[in-house]
Amino acid sequence: MLFLSQSAAVYGIDALLVDIEVNLQPVSKEKGDVPFTIVGLPDTAIRESRERIRAAIVNSQYFFPIHRVTVNLAPADVRKEGASFDLPIALGILGAHADLGKLENLSNVVSVGELSLDGRVRPVRGALSIALSARNVGLKHLLLPEENATEAAVVQGINVYPVRDLREAALLVQEIAAGEGTRVEPLKLDLAEFKKYALESRFDFSEVRGQGSAKRALEVASAGGHNILFVGPPGSGKTMLAKRLPTILPPLEFDEALEITKIHSVAGLTGRSGLITERPFKSPHHTVSQAGLIGGGSIPRPGEVSLGHLGVLFLDELPEFDRSVLEVLRQPMEDKQVTISRAATSLTFPANFTLVASMNPCPCGYFGSSSRRCTCNEFQIQRYVSRVSGPLMDRIDIHVDVPAVKFQELRGKNVPPCDTSEVIRARVIRARDIQLKRFDGDGVFSNSAMSPKQIRTFCPLDSECEALLERAMDKQGLSARAHDRILKVSRTIADLEGSERIRGTHISEAIGYRSLDRNYWV
Repeated sequence: MLFLSQSAAVYGIDALLVDIEVNLQPVSKEKGDVPFTIVGLPDTAIRESRERIRAAIVNSQYFFPIHRVTVNLAPADVRKEGASFDLPIALGILGAHADLGKLENLSNVVSVGELSLDGRVRPVRGALSIALSARNVGLKHLLLPEENATEAAVVQGINVYPVRDLREAALLVQEIAAGEGTRVEPLKLDLAEFKKYALESRFDFSEVRGQGSAKRALEVASAGGHNILFVGPPGSGKTMLAKRLPTILPPLEFDEALEITKIHSVAGLTGRSGLITERPFKSPHHTVSQAGLIGGGSIPRPGEVSLGHLGVLFLDELPEFDRSVLEVLRQPMEDKQVTISRAATSLTFPANFTLVASMNPCPCGYFGSSSRRCTCNEFQIQRYVSRVSGPLMDRIDIHVDVPAVKFQELRGKNVPPCDTSEVIRARVIRARDIQLKRFDGDGVFSNSAMSPKQIRTFCPLDSECEALLERAMDKQGLSARAHDRILKVSRTIADLEGSERIRGTHISEAIGYRSLDRNYWV
């Protein structure tokens, strides 16, 4: 008695379909427990599922067969992990024992879910990736826990059925096999509502008092996708500014929302919310490990850099992070993805984030302050600053001083009103549209991602700009990478003004955003 059911395993942010073959072999004489074997490179969680499945079948008012049960997870040369195979294995055993009527297999149904001992189906990770993979190979039906149903129903072209327990799942697959009509309707979402649906942010740029130069720098950073570093004393508003960056970034397109949701689904962070409609803002603590920041595990899971994909990664108090942790950021900042290699597998996660970092100018935080005296000596300052390497600092396009806010600005007296996030976002979107037209078909979507060849093509300089940049390079000792960063930022500033040419004022402003390349601590 052989029965075939189907499930899926998540690797990286994609899913691999797994055939679950269940064979029941009569035993001549029962000796203690009925033999129950799972093969196909299962991990500990899958091997332990034997007792969960046995109890769930019995407590769902079915009879567990007195046969030798052999379960094969194919392909057998790929390691499987997690408890999501509980439901399809249980359905396979019921099918092989003829508890699903005349069904010979579940070849057109994918099922995933962890079983509790009483037969209830518990949520799993990666439901969106599983739905996409099932749809792409032409499968029509997907059974999964209620908590994951909204997330999977985003995918068009596959019927998503939420199930609460094993018995409900068994009855449902019989109805699916009997014909198109079932008493349970598949879950449907109105994707047309996606564009109308936008969560109101708790933050707005109009709430920030003073800091005009920092706000301008954030606008430039969001318009060109540039990384940015704030340097200033405690309480000057660095964190407040960073939290408002997502409110001026362009709204998510549906494909972007789908990509972000896949990553969060694999990490088990979507819950019942379904599609993620806001750009993520990730702010890991400075004690985070390399695996927590980049990703890791025996079968790698996404880290903070991937969870911040198409959003913002905020590193507060940058020098307090372990230097080895910061160094692993260099590759994803350049390549917009991170590859994690293990003995068993190598997986690549997307990591196209905007980095926002902040730091104090010294350990006490008041070096260069006009209001409080710095208590640090030169050695302490140098040791503090050296925690962030030059190559990492070189990859940050914009460096901005964030001084303490004056009392009059803090109270809003005699200061012009600040633009709201909505007004700033409109300017950012116009600049992004210019860039999309400029790079049409090149796979580049913002100025920060320009290649050296594209920089030469789209960032021509007249003699005045050339001389200005040359003086800055000589005086500040800028690197070749800093030279390219200045040109990219200049191009973004010109786009914000709607200028086809890069002018001297654009170059000057971009050079001003390289404050740490000057002798800042002298």
